[in-house]
Amino acid sequence: MAEKRLFRYRENTVANQNKTLLFLMVFIVLSFIITGIAADGAGRAFSGFLDIQFRPARLISDFMCESGVGASLINAAAVGATGLILILLAEVQLSGATFAALFTMMGFALFGKTPVNILPIILGVFLAGKLVGKSFSEYLIIALFGTALGPLVSMVTVEMGLSGLSAVAVGTGAGIATGFMLPAIAVSVLHFHQGYSLYNLGLSCGFFALFAAAFFRAGGHVFEGLMMWHTSDSAVLIFMVPVLSVVLILTGLFSEGKEGLKSLVAVQKHTGRLPSDFMDLESVGGALINAGLIGIIGSAYIFLIGGDFNGPVIGGLLTIMGFGAFGTHLRNSWPVIIGVIAASLVFDKSLTAPGVLLAVIFCTTLAPLAGAFGIFTGLIAGFIHLVLVHQTGTWQGGMNLYNNGFAGGLTATLIVSVIAWYRSRDSEFK
Repeated sequence: MAEKRLFRYRENTVANQNKTLLFLMVFIVLSFIITGIAADGAGRAFSGFLDIQFRPARLISDFMCESGVGASLINAAAVGATGLILILLAEVQLSGATFAALFTMMGFALFGKTPVNILPIILGVFLAGKLVGKSFSEYLIIALFGTALGPLVSMVTVEMGLSGLSAVAVGTGAGIATGFMLPAIAVSVLHFHQGYSLYNLGLSCGFFALFAAAFFRAGGHVFEGLMMWHTSDSAVLIFMVPVLSVVLILTGLFSEGKEGLKSLVAVQKHTGRLPSDFMDLESVGGALINAGLIGIIGSAYIFLIGGDFNGPVIGGLLTIMGFGAFGTHLRNSWPVIIGVIAASLVFDKSLTAPGVLLAVIFCTTLAPLAGAFGIFTGLIAGFIHLVLVHQTGTWQGGMNLYNNGFAGGLTATLIVSVIAWYRSRDSEFK
């Protein structure tokens, strides 16, 4: 009887947590739509949203530059709603992983993802699962994060000289083919860094994009650099992440009270190595508070150095907030960030330059290295990351939105390989 009561208690707890997360995500999606309409008016916001669907989306394409703040927020809401609907249809429980995926999708929908360019990739992943007899729920996370290659679909559609239905058909076909190959790649590259880079699909998508870019170049295509970087800050953009962070913190506190704070402290003790679902390992409340604190601290840093609050920066902040439930916390992230800042000073790069600004935010993909191997390793990882990330975007033609995830995966692979060799030098490497 005791075991049955315990099982029912756990089942009820999970159900309540799922409802809390579902309500929270619906609230966030709706708040993005309302804020978008308030920022630019319904007419301009929705016409801009339609315009975004057929614009170049390669790095760096801040949708706010040409389509406006309102259109970008509505696009983010549409992409987030797409991800949430897929989660519900696949009957997958909302968790740290899905929370991170949704925040990442919405974040990158401010500068690269659209409903039009992500759906073919998701369909491709679905078909790959069917081929090997896997349910979509097993490949859902790959499908959601794999939308990092949405710019490849947009590029084929709008940058290759095609027009009309032929452009849409070829672009859709390219996206389906891309998604079809992602599960095999994602499973394989995880072994490279052994879970010490949180953005595993960043490395997977970057690996695929390298080959795709090589074929495009062989066919004579020239990848022109894109740098659309919105610089007109507004109160909406400055306060957007802090307000959302407060919402997450209050949700965590109201749902669990003091237990949420205890859970927050416990979260800081985990290394963060994949898979580290803080909602499962500790609690939903603790994970939400952790995510909210990350958002507030990240926003404060951008504000203090005089950085721009725009699509890429807000997208980056939303991403690390999402991973505040799935590997990133205050204790394991700061050494990597300091490493990036140190590298920028050594190589005389401005802290407010787009590349450095985004590297400081996204370098937290390497937080598990600091969590597992200490502060010094985290510092080294951050230093190497900045050096590498300035090169990797060109390699892949800007088609992989998770460029920092690609650089982070390569950095983690290097460091983990050295550590593994050093620790086993007396036995395996004689």
